[in-house]
Amino acid sequence: MNNFPLYDIDNVSFAYDTAMVLKDLCIKLQKGKFYGIVGPNGCGKTTFLDLLIGNKTPGSGSIFFKSKPLPSYRRRDLAHWISLVPQEFDTGFGYTVEEVVLMGRHPYIKRFGSPSAEDWNHVGRAMETIGISELKNRYTSELSGGQKQRAVVARALAQDTDVLIFDEATSSLDVKYTLQIFNVARKLVNKEDRTVIAVIHDLNLAAAYCDEIVFMKNGRIQQHGNTTKVMTPETIMNVFGVTTEVSLDPFSQTHQVSFQYWD
Repeated sequence: MNNFPLYDIDNVSFAYDTAMVLKDLCIKLQKGKFYGIVGPNGCGKTTFLDLLIGNKTPGSGSIFFKSKPLPSYRRRDLAHWISLVPQEFDTGFGYTVEEVVLMGRHPYIKRFGSPSAEDWNHVGRAMETIGISELKNRYTSELSGGQKQRAVVARALAQDTDVLIFDEATSSLDVKYTLQIFNVARKLVNKEDRTVIAVIHDLNLAAAYCDEIVFMKNGRIQQHGNTTKVMTPETIMNVFGVTTEVSLDPFSQTHQVSFQYWD
């Protein structure tokens, strides 16, 4: 057993043309943890995820994944290790829910090949886990935004990767299905030693589910560490500019954030 981190991000910066978006990021992410990425709009969270999945290349610095340079992996090989649930996903027309979920198995299906029994088993389990089996023959054009998003989450589960990356993946879902998906993600971390890296808008969800929090602001990492240690009023004020209290909620048995809604 080695001690290499899952991700080793060293002095990474990224710019769109001349607009610097990420600046000097240095962080190590370990296997088997639930990471929450939080920060104000426009601070670089989604761009950070794009770097982690290899969709973008750093302008400077290096990213190692499983002790190898991330760019050294073929895209198809990375898809065996990392799955993404984006905030928005254009399913297009003419696809059923089952076909969208089956897209998660494409990295395992040979070119011009057909899905195997194992592929269909993964698809069935993923739809059952997310509770959309009854929608499998419905076309995505007939679904609500929340139903489409649940299909995309099931697609990532069917992909069966060690790393799941969520980019505000539950922002279009009601509270019941948001909690369902976070519960599934938490169980994958606890029982199967998988890694979840999630951009989360809701600080209370992040506090309830994440082992570690990465606070970002203006393209930099402001704070990173164990959730109970870094989810503090001081950090939240520094990053978001709002007054809060953080306390242990007796019902959920998690630390929760209370906001002051007026000056």
